[in-house]
Amino acid sequence: MSTDILPEIQTPVRQQTLNEVEPVSLRDDVKPASHSKWWKVCLVVGVAVVASAVAIVPGLLSTADAGTELTHTITRGDLVVSVIEQGTLESSNNTEILCKVRGFSLVTWVVEGGTVVQPGDELVRLDTKQIEEQLSQTKTNTFEAKSMLERTRADAKKAEIAIDAYVKGRYRSELQGLEQDAKVAERNLRVAEKMQAYSNTLFQQGYVTELEVEANAYSLEQAKLALEVNQTQLMVLKDYTRKMQMETMQGNVKATNTKLKSDEAALRMEESRKNRVMQELEDCVITAERSGLVIYPTAEAWKDTPDISQGVTVRKDQVLLLMPDLSKMQVKVGIHESIIDRVKPGLTARITLPDQTLEATVNKVASVTRPAGWWTGNVVKYDTIIELPAAERLKPGMSAEVEVIMARHEDIITIPIAAVVETETGDFCWVKTANGTRRRALKLGDTNDVSIMVEEGVQEGDEVILNPLAQIDEAQDVALTTLDDRLGDAIDAVAPEEGSD
Repeated sequence: MSTDILPEIQTPVRQQTLNEVEPVSLRDDVKPASHSKWWKVCLVVGVAVVASAVAIVPGLLSTADAGTELTHTITRGDLVVSVIEQGTLESSNNTEILCKVRGFSLVTWVVEGGTVVQPGDELVRLDTKQIEEQLSQTKTNTFEAKSMLERTRADAKKAEIAIDAYVKGRYRSELQGLEQDAKVAERNLRVAEKMQAYSNTLFQQGYVTELEVEANAYSLEQAKLALEVNQTQLMVLKDYTRKMQMETMQGNVKATNTKLKSDEAALRMEESRKNRVMQELEDCVITAERSGLVIYPTAEAWKDTPDISQGVTVRKDQVLLLMPDLSKMQVKVGIHESIIDRVKPGLTARITLPDQTLEATVNKVASVTRPAGWWTGNVVKYDTIIELPAAERLKPGMSAEVEVIMARHEDIITIPIAAVVETETGDFCWVKTANGTRRRALKLGDTNDVSIMVEEGVQEGDEVILNPLAQIDEAQDVALTTLDDRLGDAIDAVAPEEGSD
């Protein structure tokens, strides 16, 4: 991995080396050249500008002052590749204070963030006006439900008593009356039959007239009809009326029992509503269940104000406050998408706090990017959790500089990025030798912001030219030779993306 250096117009300075320059960590806004085609476009455009300047002002970048070029002596050493991000401390084990009131509620008072509280101390107070009105309404509904239930219970008992009253009372009375009428009708029939026989005898003897005989015959027919009517009434009462009445009354019993269950359920519901509203009225005053530090939840990046403060509206199950466990602290940082593949759980991280420095470990790397928007500058980053060891004076909200060590190479040959020229045909540097300055092809490895690991091309003790494009004619020729090809490739690579927009 290498980095092209744009030509610079320099004034003569004394020759020096960079052996003592310490590695600089990668930041999310610095990206190796081979990872960005846009960077290459900028490079070739810059080279084109320099070429124009050379043509207009001959000798501007000549090697007349070759004795004053900056150089660096190749040595063996360590190369640390890391990424640095800014974050804030938070607890990985927070006790959440939630809003338990349904709907939306107005905060009338809230404890200050950072306050140390004791069990029973008030934390938040919510407006109770609407809840008090609901409580009054639920009490009224509960009384009405109780009244309806008692009325239905009375109807259910009345329906059950009505069955016994009919079977043992009205039905028996009607049955006895009809049976008594039947006996009377049978006696009247026997009497009518005797009178008819007697009148026939007297008529034959001449003692009665034919009219009297016909009257007695009519009385006999009347008695027979009366008996038949009475017997029919008995049959209807036993076989139909009784069954109809029993079905009706038993249906009334079932209906009233069903309504009784419905009214009991309605009463339970109204009582549940009343109890829930009473509980919500109590929940409008939130108190601490344990002692500890109270902090406000971190608001979203796009918000200008915190989620909890006096006068704001909160919803049910919203996290109002946090009580962090100070023995389990962590830092959440966003790692740029260009290097997220190199960040893995278990990597070492150095956490720099205002008053101390801690060695920590990467605990978790998000597999999905956080949403990008105008509040993040449309930069795509992945949340990465750094778990901190137990330490004193750690508090949520403290600013922290996190350096994640992605790789550590020991006892290797490195070369400054400023000494390397990247071309389409390979990476090159220029080395000062006894016979003059010579170009060397390089095989490069890992890199940070300052140095690149060299696998082949230079040896320990070689003296390389820094910023060769500004000091070596051959370096300028190499860059200008591939200028047209690189401009064409860069434009071809960018054009489809612009067309898609």
